[in-house]
Amino acid sequence: MNADRPHRMDPAGGCPHAANARLLAEGAVAPVVLPGGIPGMAVLGHEALKRFLTHPHVAKGAEHFAALRDGLIPDGWPLRTFATVQGMTTADGAGHRRLRSLAGQALTAGRVAELRPRVEALTARLLDDLEETARTGDGVADLRRHFALPLPLGTICELLGVPAEHHDRLHRLSSRLVSTDIGPEEAMAADREMAETLGAVVAARRAGPGDDLTSALIAAREADGDRLGEAELIGTLLLMVVAGHETTLNLITNAVRALCGHRDQLRLVLGGGAGWGDVVEETLRWDSPVSHFPFRYPTRDLTLDGTPIPAGTPVLAGYSAAGRDRAAHGPDAERFDVTRAARGTGTRHLSLGHGPHYCLGAPLARLEATIALERLFTRFPDLDLAVPEERLPRVPSFVGNSVRTLPVRLRLRGGGAAR
Repeated sequence: MNADRPHRMDPAGGCPHAANARLLAEGAVAPVVLPGGIPGMAVLGHEALKRFLTHPHVAKGAEHFAALRDGLIPDGWPLRTFATVQGMTTADGAGHRRLRSLAGQALTAGRVAELRPRVEALTARLLDDLEETARTGDGVADLRRHFALPLPLGTICELLGVPAEHHDRLHRLSSRLVSTDIGPEEAMAADREMAETLGAVVAARRAGPGDDLTSALIAAREADGDRLGEAELIGTLLLMVVAGHETTLNLITNAVRALCGHRDQLRLVLGGGAGWGDVVEETLRWDSPVSHFPFRYPTRDLTLDGTPIPAGTPVLAGYSAAGRDRAAHGPDAERFDVTRAARGTGTRHLSLGHGPHYCLGAPLARLEATIALERLFTRFPDLDLAVPEERLPRVPSFVGNSVRTLPVRLRLRGGGAAR
């Protein structure tokens, strides 16, 4: 991609794969234009992205963002929260390790394993609700709204000690924060309301601590006042709420779409020829729930895969492009194939990150998605999309990668059938 013809990121999002293929054909790194005309870069090739994510001269801290430092980023810029929120995703070195270790106490392998019965119980209840909704809707229900959303949202809110009264509000605000076509006033209002809502959660947990991560973070801060600042506390909760459900929501949604569009692959899994974990991993590769994640910044001028990246440039991690990079995943990288991992073809995907910032919630996301898909298709093996794939509205973001609704038709028990 010629630097004189940078790719303009579409704030409305849309399916990323056609544009990714065009850009990858010209190189692993592409100049892009971010909302507001801000110049940036996107790393799209698998190997280039892997190197970039662990490069010693690449940082996450907003102090390295040259345009922000120079006053060129307004308060209502749609990606400003990604750059400035105080938490793990904008911290480096010792500060990052400190915040990650505090948040990680809720997501250890042992703690996640203990969550399995609760995830299974919630999945069973949501499937009952999905069936009941379909019965009142001529066999059709929005799977994203009634199943893919409440499963990860309910789980992460329980881990954080967030009461049910806040769940819908937190999802609404999270959706706005990851939207890239949001206007300045709406963006700032969403930031304020999110901070106020999480502040209310913190106040409630201070007044009545429980066995939850918010209470543990408060205790850590108050035991050592300089260990976790108030802004870091709110920022950590914000990141865990958003990342703890938006990505898994997209993962489950995209996996259902993929299986409905590839019935041979669904039959293979239902027949025992591949596992549900294979479905999760292939979905992460083939249709990553996060398309272009903001931001990392070179701390000095770099050249990556032959492309110069000036110091201070905001760089997007192109996970959806890397997942279909033929150089890494073979000439059939654009094909959805749940046997890919078992056959040893291709390379392990990067969709959950790589290096020090590898997704802290990856084990939980995998657990939730595997249980959700297995129970869903075991109960409703004939489930299918109720509208053609091309008519599904996309999420308004080039960060998130999924659709806003997923109407499906169920073959119901007791005589109610899909027609």
